[in-house]
Amino acid sequence: MENMQHAEELVKEFLVFRGFTNTLQVFERELSTDVGRNFQVDKITDLVFSVYIPKFQADKLVGLLNFFKQSFSSASDVVLLSTLSKLELSILRYYIVNALQTGRQDKAVEFFAVNGNYLLQKREEWLPWFAIPYLKNPSLDQQFRVYFSKDWFDALQLSLHNFLSEIFNGTRIPVLLRISIEKNTVKRLKTDIKQLNQKLLQLQALLETKETEILNLRAEIKQEILREEEFPEVTVDFQETFLGHSSPISRCRFSSSGTNVASASLDGTVRIWTYDSATLASRNATIYCGGEIMSLEWERRSDRLLLIGTADGGIKAWNVDAKRVVCDLSTTQEFPSVVDLKCSPVEPIFVSAAASRRQGSSKIDRLGFASLTVWNMKTWKAVTALPLGKDPPAVTSLSFNHNGKILAASATDGMIHMFDLSAGLQITGWPAHDSAVSSVLFGPDETSIFSLGTDGKIFEWSLHNQGKVIWSRDCSRYCYPESDNICRHEIALDSNGRRLLVTSGSVRSPIYQVQSHTSALKTLPHTAAITSVDWHPTLPTFITGSADHSVRVTSIMQ
Repeated sequence: MENMQHAEELVKEFLVFRGFTNTLQVFERELSTDVGRNFQVDKITDLVFSVYIPKFQADKLVGLLNFFKQSFSSASDVVLLSTLSKLELSILRYYIVNALQTGRQDKAVEFFAVNGNYLLQKREEWLPWFAIPYLKNPSLDQQFRVYFSKDWFDALQLSLHNFLSEIFNGTRIPVLLRISIEKNTVKRLKTDIKQLNQKLLQLQALLETKETEILNLRAEIKQEILREEEFPEVTVDFQETFLGHSSPISRCRFSSSGTNVASASLDGTVRIWTYDSATLASRNATIYCGGEIMSLEWERRSDRLLLIGTADGGIKAWNVDAKRVVCDLSTTQEFPSVVDLKCSPVEPIFVSAAASRRQGSSKIDRLGFASLTVWNMKTWKAVTALPLGKDPPAVTSLSFNHNGKILAASATDGMIHMFDLSAGLQITGWPAHDSAVSSVLFGPDETSIFSLGTDGKIFEWSLHNQGKVIWSRDCSRYCYPESDNICRHEIALDSNGRRLLVTSGSVRSPIYQVQSHTSALKTLPHTAAITSVDWHPTLPTFITGSADHSVRVTSIMQ
């Protein structure tokens, strides 16, 4: 606009200099009525999408589009006319979509009644649309659902804006205006060049500093990778492989005595089995839950009961002696995903962590708000809901201390919360990770607590000095993003609290020596990602479930 005004002043100056006063008067009169001099692309785009369409001013919308077609009807640019025709088609379709999205079916019907003859001239493009006002859920119809998506609408807005910008900024301009533009442009470019030269010097200095930092960092990372690649394989005493599942394993757990194993797969089945040939297999069973299994928990005081949490709000209690479901509970419809279950080690109660659902690319991302409920295992009724505040992020993992008085809970916002179960109150909490926390558990002497973040960071937190990290490892190279769609990564401690086993996006899992920064082992390989892990309650034996459908019990040499 500044260049246009400058060029107009030059014309006036020339007309006065030559004495063309009559021409000058006509020129000024035409300038006063020039509707195009203040034309702005953003205002036109706003007019279409913020006025004409939401206020159902179809006649004005069609009139504006006709104005553009008439303005360019003599243009020789075939591509330009074709693009304008496609934009007209999409804008009118969005008018219909907006009417249906806002519940104004009558406006859609009215639009077709008024413009039907014109639209039928393009029969192939519009004929199916005459039925859309009468569809029950047009946004779910395969033919129309793309037009109800935000991505399509954003693309339409951007396309119209870019088209108008190209038309009004890219058309051929007079020499006089070009001279004015070039004069101002040269002046502006000289200023820009000076500023850019100064910025270049600053960036060169910064680049040299960063290159030095990167070289130093690479040398540290290389040493760390070499150390982990050189992890020795565990020395195995014996290993048993269970092949009873037909889909990836979601959870696997030793029973309280370690005699039995429960393993769940994504197809909604749970299997109870023994891995020792010397043990009676009378408790072996297959449980069909009809939905994805998200959590498993054995009763802590015996091997009699197994709790199963599903993705459709179900909590089942399976009696392994009677081989039947003795209780079938349901969470509220608001919180259908039973993310974790934990039984008290001393009381006949358990806690369920349930979550609402949302859109996301991984299992953690798809968890919405949290709900924590305490249940009585004698009456099978909810006792209380633990307070979490308004719209709390989903709880991903639970852990009881030895006497069942304290419950630790990790959340998708990176927090660790501590609850006093007898009072039913949260007593403390702290931000533990920059990302979601996927697993949490008390250390063996309960002076510390371990957490695993979705970023692959493992921290051991002091409970005497809250917020202080006393040990850490980075296992991010094992937490491949693609494995997040199969499992929620978890950690498990052996009975002595000296070894920490971690799930893995690789075929092997790392076993870290707690409090050691160098010593670690690696498991024998599966043929796919390791999706669940657990340690035997008393022996140097661990269990690994895999996306290859297998579950392995491995006893290692001390």
